[in-house]
Amino acid sequence: MPPPSDTVKVAIQWPGAFPKLMEIDQKKPLSAIIKEVSDGWSIIQNHEDLALQYAEGSGFYITEKNRNEIKNGAILRLTSSPTHTAQQLHDRVQSTSMDVKLEALKDLARFSRDITFAQEFINLDGIYLLTQMVESGTEKYQKLQKIMKPCFGEMLSYTLTAFVELMDHGIVSWDTFSVAFIKKIASFVNKSGMDVSILQRSLAILESMVLNSHDLYQKVAQEISIGQLIPHLQGTDQEIQTYAIAVINALFLKAPDATGQEMANILTQKQLRSIILTHVIRAQNAINNEMAHQLYVLQVLTFNLLEDRMMTKMDPQDQAQRDIIFELRRIAFDVEQDENNLGGSIEKRKSMYTRDYKKLGFTNNVNPALDFTHTPPGMLALDNMLYFAKHHQDAYIRIVLENSSREDKHECPFGRSSIELTKMLCEILKVGELPIETCNDFHPMFFTHDRSFEEFFCICIQLLNKTWKEMRATSEDFNKVMQVVKEQIMRALTNKPSSLDQFKSRLQNLSYTEILKIRQSERMNQEDFQSRPILELKEKIQPEILELIKQQRLNRLVEGTCFRKLNSRRRQDKFWYCRLSPNHKVLHYGDLEESPQGEVPHDNLQDKLPVADIKAILTGKDCPHMKEKGALKQNKEVLELAFSIMYDSNCQLNFIAPDKHEYCIWTDGLNALLGKDMISDQTRNDMDTLLSMEIKLRLLDLENIQIPDAPPPIPKEPSNYDFVYDCN
Repeated sequence: MPPPSDTVKVAIQWPGAFPKLMEIDQKKPLSAIIKEVSDGWSIIQNHEDLALQYAEGSGFYITEKNRNEIKNGAILRLTSSPTHTAQQLHDRVQSTSMDVKLEALKDLARFSRDITFAQEFINLDGIYLLTQMVESGTEKYQKLQKIMKPCFGEMLSYTLTAFVELMDHGIVSWDTFSVAFIKKIASFVNKSGMDVSILQRSLAILESMVLNSHDLYQKVAQEISIGQLIPHLQGTDQEIQTYAIAVINALFLKAPDATGQEMANILTQKQLRSIILTHVIRAQNAINNEMAHQLYVLQVLTFNLLEDRMMTKMDPQDQAQRDIIFELRRIAFDVEQDENNLGGSIEKRKSMYTRDYKKLGFTNNVNPALDFTHTPPGMLALDNMLYFAKHHQDAYIRIVLENSSREDKHECPFGRSSIELTKMLCEILKVGELPIETCNDFHPMFFTHDRSFEEFFCICIQLLNKTWKEMRATSEDFNKVMQVVKEQIMRALTNKPSSLDQFKSRLQNLSYTEILKIRQSERMNQEDFQSRPILELKEKIQPEILELIKQQRLNRLVEGTCFRKLNSRRRQDKFWYCRLSPNHKVLHYGDLEESPQGEVPHDNLQDKLPVADIKAILTGKDCPHMKEKGALKQNKEVLELAFSIMYDSNCQLNFIAPDKHEYCIWTDGLNALLGKDMISDQTRNDMDTLLSMEIKLRLLDLENIQIPDAPPPIPKEPSNYDFVYDCN
């Protein structure tokens, strides 16, 4: 007979005693259980000063709030209560003995990860104590530094670590810190030769200050300049580089609208882009996920500076704006001499303007300013056109004159195309949207030029004109051409070209003919045979394919996945791992210090959740952690990656998948464990692919075509490369 659900079997340890196996009645108060255990060992210490904590894994204290998370087989430890431990550490960190103080700070940094302990230590004004130690530490131990510099650096490192962990719980507001503390933290960042661990934590603190307090943003911005952060980017430690870019991103993100462009100008003056390109993107070290995320955030924030122009309508009465259109006309047709020959004839001038504006491809030939009154793309389209005309003048003139010499219906309208293309590029790059917390999608090519968006437009407008000619399009085909161009751009961006030239060369290989071949190939691969025998065969083999997909999902759950713990204050160094046991009976999970390389053994994951205890799987906005995390609601992509496992009485295990693929794998696998249908898009796609492949293989077998068991060998590398490819 299985034990009652409100009873768990655990082992409890006490220093110097044999571990005790016992059953914990979850209905009994925790204080009564602790008293029973302490009496069993005849412990003299008052049971009110004792508590239970996990002996392995997280080591967190067990409280009335989290006691339902105790699983059968858990190993617990009887130890001093959080209140007692917090008081002891509070006294020890103030010791005059350097050795005692250092050991106390090490323990404090470790214990501070537990919110129960953190609450007790904070109640003793622990945060104030740490800030005072940081503020006065350098002066107080200035003489000792010459003799005990390693010891002092270690003490400061653990002090800052404890501070970061305590603040990470969100118990204390960031608004409470003094200017003196900010200056001290900033001095650690500005000082050369600072210990790496101190520098990491100082940068993390500055980032959190900027992100969580408007007042602190102003103070931090006065103490830290971009120029002082740049030396940290020029080193070889990628973690320090990541923290430095994170601080720059935080300053960029929280900068008032009035200073946002000013911030961008400073970044340009300091050559931040070229420094990141040289020392980060093109460095020998591979870019890790956290660095990729910070580069993505910087890319998004840079492109978001275009939002103001994108949402600004053109004022037809503004002469300065109208002069830009006149400049486009002048460059294209070199009309200054022609205008002088017309004398004062206003009608002739208007007629000539209308003719030229039609050649330029504006929808409103009489007053082209009206073409830029729609947002998006607003004035951004006109900015792009002017940049193209000035910086790629030959290509601009060629496109305009080439189209003005065609029949009207075959003309590719440069003005209309530029406006629609600018709008499309803004949609592709998501201009104006906030960065996504889980996204690492940065493009190296956008870090190779100070005006990367404009250069991106210049390449794409030439592609559009080329595709128009290849399609032999007419004005009625405008939307079809735009769809093909978007597909060409998206396919070229897929492999993350390292430069704009590489992006351009990839577009050359994606001609309209090639796009048609790709589409045809995809249609053939997804071909749905509608004959009755094929449909009957498909229906017969579908359960077999579904079982195959189910086994694949469960096998992936057995391998496990590393999930990142999202946090509105600090994103770095928060990971946990979850995997299914090989017998599909238990989910093993636990916290990790860093992202693992490969699978994590079950023995390293101390927490367990029996599959039999799972009540339901929730997704999206129904997840408890999505209702709590108000800051995450603005990112619909995060909602699409969230899911929760509900078990016992209102207990849950909350997930945010690394990407859409992992989300589908886990939700499918969990539903399969519970005997429910797998309904994700990934399952439908896999089902279609495998069904199509199986049917084609069986049809080939009917034709008696032998299919080899092993793939053909890879062709050998040629002995020499002295050959010519005939392009004709």
